[in-house]
Amino acid sequence: MTAAEPTILATSAGFERGKHGIFDLRVGAIHRFAAELSGAGDTAKFCFLNQAMGDSADWIGAAYAAFARTDFRLSHLQLFPMPNHEDIRAHLLAQDVIWVGGGSVANLVAVWKVHGVDEILREAWEAGIVLGGVSAGSICWHTGGSTDSYGYDLRAFTGGLGFLPYSNGVHYDSEDQRRPKMHSFVADGTLSDGYATDDGAGLLYRGTTMVEAVADKEGPLGYELKRAADGSVIETPLPTRVLKY
Repeated sequence: MTAAEPTILATSAGFERGKHGIFDLRVGAIHRFAAELSGAGDTAKFCFLNQAMGDSADWIGAAYAAFARTDFRLSHLQLFPMPNHEDIRAHLLAQDVIWVGGGSVANLVAVWKVHGVDEILREAWEAGIVLGGVSAGSICWHTGGSTDSYGYDLRAFTGGLGFLPYSNGVHYDSEDQRRPKMHSFVADGTLSDGYATDDGAGLLYRGTTMVEAVADKEGPLGYELKRAADGSVIETPLPTRVLKY
């Protein structure tokens, strides 16, 4: 099934963690919300894209283990060392939700463009397939954001797909550089006005309009960032609804 209009769920939220290490994952409230948005509910077809981590087999396997505990139907698109589907377009357009994992947003977008995945994702978005993701999988839909793709000192990334005409800040409350760097990049015009999310929060866009901030627990917020006439940045916390699943 598809959403009634182009839908993106851009987040700093994702899998819940189990107690047996970093690959012990559970499907999170944000995934269930994405399935609900698609109209497919508990049997939604998800395709997991992990190119931001170089198609790490560990993370792909962990995702399958997490989804195996649900009625959702998971597949993945792999591009390293070669695509695992002969017809990438057909596979992606058959999904209810396309979910993009975190890692290097700069590498992610570059690899997508080599394979034409960027154009297919636009087609999927326009067709009402829900696009979503966490961290790099959030920034990628926007014009850009702050990233550690180039090293530990955050830099501005301005090569996003641009489906959403805003900048995007992730991990806003959990990494020391995130808030000041976003303010700096928006203030000097390197990045456009935009939005940011604390860990656990996400932003729902209908078309290119941000319509709601959500979170998988109490506390995390979404924010609007706007450059003022004097060059300062106005940060406005957004009303953020806690998802109940």
